[in-house]
Amino acid sequence: MATTKTATLTFRIDPSLKEALRTAAQQEHRSIANMVEVLIRDYCERHGIAIESPGETDNSGEHSV
Repeated sequence: MATTKTATLTFRIDPSLKEALRTAAQQEHRSIANMVEVLIRDYCERHGIAIESPGETDNSGEHSV
């Protein structure tokens, strides 16, 4: 099975928002990282922002548009 390459994202957040995120993730039986990914995907879907799937590049290694 192929593994999807991931990127590291580090940011600061208000402690109360972190706790709310932790609670939401726990209620959904997700990790905090996966909950952030779900929230970003949901936001992008609702606002018409396309998310490129892994492997959507042309032969030159450039991302296709």
